[in-house]
Amino acid sequence: MDTIRHTVAGTRLGAVTLVADGDAVTGLYFRHHVRRPDQRSFGPEVEPSGDPLLTEAADQLHDYLDRRRTGFDLPLRTGGDVFQEKVWALLKDVPYGTTTTYGTLAGQLGDRALAQRVGQAVGANPLCVFVPCHRVVGADGSLTGYAGGLRYKQELLELEEPAEVTASRLF
Repeated sequence: MDTIRHTVAGTRLGAVTLVADGDAVTGLYFRHHVRRPDQRSFGPEVEPSGDPLLTEAADQLHDYLDRRRTGFDLPLRTGGDVFQEKVWALLKDVPYGTTTTYGTLAGQLGDRALAQRVGQAVGANPLCVFVPCHRVVGADGSLTGYAGGLRYKQELLELEEPAEVTASRLF
């Protein structure tokens, strides 16, 4: 398929819009996503059953949310500038069930002073969840901005928590 198209997948987190362009997934957006592009840029809505790529993306997302998958095997295309692509490549290497900080990512890029710029790139990630920007927290471990909303960020981090951590929490 050589056109931009999208589907809306119902998930335990609510409706998620999946966007594809040609043979790559190019967007994953929650309903109230902070940086959600204009709906018209998503192309026509298709039934996932009629689009193998969007079907696979929805299936893998469901498996992840149901704890049957810890990573994704999808053709992804983010379309950012050079700096954003470097940040997003680092995000792909943050292991399931762990977190990192903006400062750590900036240090991996060679300059901890880039932390704010890293934060901007993380926030502009068009493939949240598939490119796990929810795994980035503040220097003190606090939950910081997430384009999908902090509630979703917290749910995704809790989903990835090791069982012994979950069991040790009082509430």
